[in-house]
Amino acid sequence: MTIVIGGAWPYANGSLHLGHVAALLPGDILARYYRQKGEKVLYVSGSDCNGTPISIRAAQENTTTEAIANHYHEEFTQCFNDLGFTYDLYTRTDAKHHHESVQTVFLQLLANNFLYKKKIEQAYCETDKQFLPDRFVEGVCPNCGAKARGDQCDHCATILDPLDLIDKRCKICGNEPIIKETEHFYFAFSQFQGRLETYLAEAKAEKRWRDNAIGLTERYLAEGVPDRAVTRDLPNGIDVPVPGFEGKKIYVWIEAVAGYFTASIEWAKQHQMAIEDLWNEETISYYVHGKDNIPFHTVIWPAILMGIGAKALPSHIVSNEYLTLEKRKLSTSQNWAVWVPYILSRYDADSIRYFLTMNAPENRDTDFSWREFIYSHNGELLGAYGNFVNRTLKFLEKSFHSKVPRAEVDGTIQKHTTQLFHDVGAHMEAGHFKQSLEAIFEYIRAANRYFDEQQPWLQVKDNVEAGNQTLATCVYIIGNLGQLLHPFLPFSAEKVRKMLGIDEVKWREQVELPESISEVTPLFERLNVELIEEEYQKLVEGSR
Repeated sequence: MTIVIGGAWPYANGSLHLGHVAALLPGDILARYYRQKGEKVLYVSGSDCNGTPISIRAAQENTTTEAIANHYHEEFTQCFNDLGFTYDLYTRTDAKHHHESVQTVFLQLLANNFLYKKKIEQAYCETDKQFLPDRFVEGVCPNCGAKARGDQCDHCATILDPLDLIDKRCKICGNEPIIKETEHFYFAFSQFQGRLETYLAEAKAEKRWRDNAIGLTERYLAEGVPDRAVTRDLPNGIDVPVPGFEGKKIYVWIEAVAGYFTASIEWAKQHQMAIEDLWNEETISYYVHGKDNIPFHTVIWPAILMGIGAKALPSHIVSNEYLTLEKRKLSTSQNWAVWVPYILSRYDADSIRYFLTMNAPENRDTDFSWREFIYSHNGELLGAYGNFVNRTLKFLEKSFHSKVPRAEVDGTIQKHTTQLFHDVGAHMEAGHFKQSLEAIFEYIRAANRYFDEQQPWLQVKDNVEAGNQTLATCVYIIGNLGQLLHPFLPFSAEKVRKMLGIDEVKWREQVELPESISEVTPLFERLNVELIEEEYQKLVEGSR
């Protein structure tokens, strides 16, 4: 059995912001956890380098789409590495292997009679002399009246056709486009309506999807799944491998979402494996993304997989709500965002991972504020977790010459610890990461209370045996924190294991205590609360 984890593919047209990380972080937590359990894991993602947003950025900067894609792909790769993301393969949609595999999928759909040709009317800009990709057409959503682009309304999540928009405008020049005839391939989504309804019912019964994914998918299916064009007149992308369609490209929403499969094929090839060994009826898959991507993962991608006869349909949908910033919606155009390269240059990656997990928008929108970020670091990471590790190990260093007392661990705490591994693991497998981390930090707070109540600094003088048990128990707790926190806070967890001389990373109780500890170093440094106002002012000034 393989655990396939797919993280949504960010557009390589601008830097990542915290909203991206909030949506994608659960993927790395899951990958680390399942590897700790000893499962076979394949964790894939990549940069979307074929999308219209890259063309827009290239036009704005008077450069090439390749230059834009290269710049941001390299930046993304560095950011994910610095955040501790453990992709088995992080690739890109303009890679040769992706183009070839997508064309194969396209031809399979064609051979299975799920694609057909159709002449349609499409928005054409006479000023720019080109058919307009969906995202190059902007206007008013006919469903809710909000400003929307041609493929989807972010306000009400309706999937749109550019011709549906009211008051259509070309994003390049701002002029109103004309409607012109062209021919494209259409995918017969309507043929999958019944199978998709059955598929949704099973996911709902087994509680494998988040509520927002179930609700939105029910709405789409209730409206009826329409056939949709899968080719476009685009300047860059994957060529349609059919004679007579030269110059046309496979539409981004079919080729980008296929990236999970194409990346898996490439990884299998690199490791001399058959893709069927990874993607089969026993495969458990997690798709991790924001709620704006729900229909692509619960309707479009499953239908494509059904169309090519693939066995491994998406089993778990981990779809976050939105992250707001200082009580306002994130806006890249207004520079109202905390950019990932910036925050990584100034703050600990575990601090970012902690805040975005503990305040994850799992069921509703949540807010990032510099005040809460600084205080959560000082209060929870430093004050609870870092403090417990430091006070215990420093005491051993000072009073026991770094030797760990030979004593039995408190039985009640040991029993609780064993249960904690089970509970946290179950929460993670069900997609409840905030609940998992909260349980671990309640364990940490209980450990601090235990230390205070036992008062080992007095016990070692008045009751040596009791003092030895207290300290052995605290080292036992710390050793287990080095395992429990590995999926969430990998950098500090590694420091903990190093101080205790624990080499193995495993998802089970760490029973064996080290004979001694190595040099004790603080896990975290205190952040000056003056940073709150400083960072907020930078944010405000940058958005003006």
